[in-house]
Order: sequence, then C-alpha cells, then structure tokens
Amino acid sequence: MHTEESFFADPRAWVAIAFVIFFLLAGRKIWSTLTGILDKRAATIRAELAEAQRLRQDAEAMLNDAKFRREAAIADAERLLTGARTEAARLGDAAAKDAENAAIRRERMAMDRIAAAEQQAVDDVRIAAAEIATLAAERVIRTHLSAETDAHLIDNAIAGLPNALASRRAA
Repeated sequence: MHTEESFFADPRAWVAIAFVIFFLLAGRKIWSTLTGILDKRAATIRAELAEAQRLRQDAEAMLNDAKFRREAAIADAERLLTGARTEAARLGDAAAKDAENAAIRRERMAMDRIAAAEQQAVDDVRIAAAEIATLAAERVIRTHLSAETDAHLIDNAIAGLPNALASRRAA
C-alpha cells in the first residue's frame, strides 16, 4: 500500500522551499550586489570610453595642428627657397656686372698705360733725336765754322734781337 504523504512531510519539498526562500532573501542581496558591481563596472567603462573619446579628440586636434604647422612650414620653406633663388639670381647679375665693370676698368687702365708708354716712347725718341741733332750740330760747327764766321753769326743774331723781341711782345 501506498500511503500518500503530504507535500510538507517530504523533506525534498522543504529543501525546495528553503531554496526558494534563500534565493528570495539572499538573491535580493546578491542581485543588488551584482547589479551594483555591474553598474560600477559600466560606469568605469563609460568613464574610460569618455576618456578615450576625449583623448581621440585631443589627438585629432593635435594631428590637425601638426598638419597646419607642416603646411605653414612647407609654405615658409617654399617662400625662403623662392627668396633665395631670387637673391642668388640678383647676386649673380650683380657679380656679372661687377666683373664686366672691372674688365672695362682694367681695359681702360691698360689703354692708359699703353698711351703713356707710347707718349714716353715718343718723348724718348724726341730726346734721342735732339741729342743726335745737338751732337751733329756740334760736329758741323767744329768742322765747318771758323772764328770769323762765328763772330759774323753772333753779330747778325745781336742785330736781329730787337726785331725778335718786338715780335714776341706783339704776340
């Protein structure tokens, strides 16, 4: 015969009831602790995400600033190169003009030296010709003039002296 025992007489029922009560009482505490831990973890994750977002924005701002500075540096470098090229061309032109002017001055100085040398040569030839003419006149006078001819020439020169002085005064 099988006797039916009541539900409350079975120890398994009491274990199940105790289990349900335990979970109702302790589960609420466990649930609130677990949700607190999970909420805390979620808040930490949100804060880390917000920090990551802020860091990303900072990095993007720094990247944009770096790009702007790079472009400005490239523009400055190009402007400096253009200025340097212009200055080099100007200095090259100035150096060419200076060299040309120096060549012209040197040519002028050489021409002046040549003219001075020609003048000196002409003067040397005149002095040499005068010396030769003096020597020749001296020889001619020594060989061809006698004391009487010499006295006659001196008398004629003295007689013509007033006429020569008068013509000099008139001029």
